[in-house]
Amino acid sequence: MENGCLVSTRWHVTDRIVDEALDLVAQFAEHALRERGAFHLVLAGGNTPRALYRRLATLETDWSNWHIWFGDERCLPPADEERNSRMAYTAWLQNSPIPTGQIHVMHAELGAEAAAVEYAGQLRGMGEFDLVLLGLGEDGHTASLFPGQGSEFAITDVVAVRNAPKPPEDRVSLSARRLSNSKHVLFLVSGAGKRDAVSAWRRGEAIPAAAICSPAGVDVLVEAVCMEELA
Repeated sequence: MENGCLVSTRWHVTDRIVDEALDLVAQFAEHALRERGAFHLVLAGGNTPRALYRRLATLETDWSNWHIWFGDERCLPPADEERNSRMAYTAWLQNSPIPTGQIHVMHAELGAEAAAVEYAGQLRGMGEFDLVLLGLGEDGHTASLFPGQGSEFAITDVVAVRNAPKPPEDRVSLSARRLSNSKHVLFLVSGAGKRDAVSAWRRGEAIPAAAICSPAGVDVLVEAVCMEELA
């Protein structure tokens, strides 16, 4: 698959990923709240997003009109520390004034297939997201869309993932098509271990992350260490 988004992928090399991501989230939220009266944000898992979520609590904003979605989830019990939702709650959401009914958790404890159907129901009637946050794995995966599985080509909104190459094997993920249906897409990429994946992406290889292509393009906040071999 040719990466049709390569020309609209904007690379921002920075060693202040969390600071810059916080500024962008604040800008996008302010604009959405002013223009549409609501801000729909899709969360990612991982350590860099965790640091961002801790900082989000400091924003001055109309929290009552924020809506939180999840890009993917592991099929584990709700209180398991490896759940993306658990991480987000611990870092931020459990003390947030965002109304509970506006935090849309993936019920992955139901099993991959049942959870995918349930989350598709939650998404029914939902149009464009305002902002999708994503990470990049060392193998080029994003959300729970892994190389070699073909799940990034799914035409459904939500994908039941089986036999993932990383534990746990069963997961639920928004599809590349649904993640791309957003006004803004922002990748947060840190750590030298991501260098090969970044290089493959920039060469136009068909890694899953490259399948995310919103109409406005994609922005990548990336540490310099991830780009060194391309310098």
